[in-house]
Amino acid sequence: MTDIKTGINPLFLREEELRQGIELLFFAYRDFTAEPDAILAEYGFGRAHHRVIYFVGRHPGITVSELLEILRITKQSLSRVLGQLVRERFIVQRTGVRDRRQRLLDLTEKGVELERQLTERQRARIARAYREAGAEAVEGFRKVLLGLVDEADRGRFPSRLPARRGA
Repeated sequence: MTDIKTGINPLFLREEELRQGIELLFFAYRDFTAEPDAILAEYGFGRAHHRVIYFVGRHPGITVSELLEILRITKQSLSRVLGQLVRERFIVQRTGVRDRRQRLLDLTEKGVELERQLTERQRARIARAYREAGAEAVEGFRKVLLGLVDEADRGRFPSRLPARRGA
């Protein structure tokens, strides 16, 4: 029954709907990562490598500290993954100009190509789902995802994305 005052239907908060939401997230994540996982396996890499490659590509010159903050993993875990990516020339580390203790990270050409391959599969999947759902559903989905993100990280996502040029 709809709450007449607010127009909100609380049926989506029932146990079965909440459990279905949990299951949908599991299945969506499984399918969202399947194609990139297969590509990563060809290099002997896993999802941790994918996350590092993605965020270094998204934020060129990111510091190791900033990457640790985003990924919320231990220095030891990042060191293992990052060391392999540097040795295999997917990522390059350079010393900070103002603070020589900083290590700044960038993708190499090889890293850019791998990031493109991995992201293109996921971008296509998201684009298809967005087209099928429509603009209103996309905005609702964005709100739900933001609601799942810890409040401290929500500021990373602007409330409005910049308009595309020529759009």
